Amino acid sequence: MRSLNDTLSRLSRLRDHALPGLPGRFAEDRLSDLAAFGSNPGALRGRFYIPHIRDASTALVVVLHGCTQNAAGYDHGSGWSRLADEQGFALLYPEQQRGNNANLCFNWFNPGDTKRDAGEALSIRQMVTAMVKEHGIDPSRIFVTGLSAGGAMASVMLATYPDVFAGGAIIAGLPYGTATSIPEAFDRMRAHGGPPAVALGKLVTAASSHKGPWPTISVWHGDSDATVSHRNSALIVEQWRAVHGLDHALGSIEKGEGYLRRVWRDANGRDLIEEYCISGLGHGTPLSTSGADACGTAGPYMLEAGISSTRRIASFWGLAEARAEDGAQLARSQPSAAPPGAGMTVATGSHRAARSQVASGSVGRVIEDALRAAGLMR
Repeated sequence: MRSLNDTLSRLSRLRDHALPGLPGRFAEDRLSDLAAFGSNPGALRGRFYIPHIRDASTALVVVLHGCTQNAAGYDHGSGWSRLADEQGFALLYPEQQRGNNANLCFNWFNPGDTKRDAGEALSIRQMVTAMVKEHGIDPSRIFVTGLSAGGAMASVMLATYPDVFAGGAIIAGLPYGTATSIPEAFDRMRAHGGPPAVALGKLVTAASSHKGPWPTISVWHGDSDATVSHRNSALIVEQWRAVHGLDHALGSIEKGEGYLRRVWRDANGRDLIEEYCISGLGHGTPLSTSGADACGTAGPYMLEAGISSTRRIASFWGLAEARAEDGAQLARSQPSAAPPGAGMTVATGSHRAARSQVASGSVGRVIEDALRAAGLMR
């Protein structure tokens, strides 16, 4: 692990080059408050959304916001509740509180919050239980997604409660169990250090007594992400490839305008893991805000990418109809021994590169404040 002085010096450099623009509270708040839902050891707030028209067997999507964000703001940007209106599934939004983290980051690096039946992980599990009981949720159709720290916390939930979630989607996040402190978290964000790739799967299988079946996994990352290295995308794939017992052979490759999707399938042809690499995209949730695929509103951390991660993730889980973008090309891949994530870059056009310039917040200040709040910095 890098020294604290090294961490702080890199934080300072990030602060000097950080882009302005933190997301505020949006006027539109479509979410309701979840009443008491258990002991809530993580001291989180629970919010939810139930569409007027629901499926007979209602699915639940748990959505975890990123640092400096709140539930209503992330819902507004991502468009999840609008899609829920279309498709009839319910939403649960755990929301971080400043008393837990000054920058509203889920504490995905804190051992007390990342174990089964403890801390923030247990609070989220208790919220899910309450939603199932109070709103008639189908317990076999529960999913979780998140951005950045929320993506890393989605990894936590998938690892610690694989018996609860049928699938998960990790956007600009990190694999489970690779950091146990704030300095380690910063290193892992840069893809420095951590356990070897061959050991990642064991972190998941050791997190609970569950023996399978395992959740399906959707991974999203921009290849110009300067906050969380896109190399973490390959590490997440490697972690879950090992859990599912898949070799490196791909089921298919889909090439679209500015993105590449890779899929790993089981022996029966079922998609178990998918990975999207978005060319030229910075740190944030990929959106398509115009055309037939439109969903969500662009802003800090919510980035126009010409592809809707919200719709695509829901489609991967069977919650929405697939809408392939014009010009997408599907090709069967040949078995390969190359590690997941190798050769992922797609040619970048000037319009795509411009998208990476969308402000994703003052990253250095966010992490610096977190270090100060943790007593590691004055």
